[in-house]
Amino acid sequence: MSRPRRIVLIRHGESAGNIDDTVYEREPDHALSLTERGRKQAREAGVHLRELFGDERVSAYVSPYRRTHQTFHALGLDPGRVRVREEPRLREQDWGNWQDPAEVRKQKVYRNAYGHFFYRFAQGESGADVYDRVGAFLESLWRSFEDPDHPPNVLLVTHGLTMRLFCMRWLHWTVAEFESLSNPGNGETRALVLGTDGRYHLDRPFERWYTPEPYGFTG
Repeated sequence: MSRPRRIVLIRHGESAGNIDDTVYEREPDHALSLTERGRKQAREAGVHLRELFGDERVSAYVSPYRRTHQTFHALGLDPGRVRVREEPRLREQDWGNWQDPAEVRKQKVYRNAYGHFFYRFAQGESGADVYDRVGAFLESLWRSFEDPDHPPNVLLVTHGLTMRLFCMRWLHWTVAEFESLSNPGNGETRALVLGTDGRYHLDRPFERWYTPEPYGFTG
């Protein structure tokens, strides 16, 4: 097995939906584009990633949304060193098809009271649903490490909630721990780095917005 030295996750740059939630009435979530600020965020992230990867090869997986594809292209990685695939299991949490902003705002209030992991949006997904498909992707990713020529770097271009849930699944966080963490900002990265102890460690923590209160022995 050839485990990568690092698994880098990046949230897409700022999109039209991040600055105007009425856009969901006119365009489907998956079709939203980056703003000019979002493109700048992605280009700046690309400077860091190109320095991080150097001349090493990269296996990249990109959510099928327009804004994540645009983010990946704006990173400016060397196509000769990157093997890229679209990965639907890394998509954003589904909130329904055409969204009524007033209804979504109401449901976000319900979600905050009920819990981000368990609350299921009407006609959409819960965080637990996303966790399950992220877990299925993780199993596929792990099998890819059986290739002795697997690149030393993995890059996942995805969404904020999906990033947290991937780390939750990989690092065996509790639901209480997940609930206490905030999404990264647009264009921000987190990396799981292989340590000398043979385990992966997060390069920097997610911001915590409250102290978790676990139910029992797993906390």
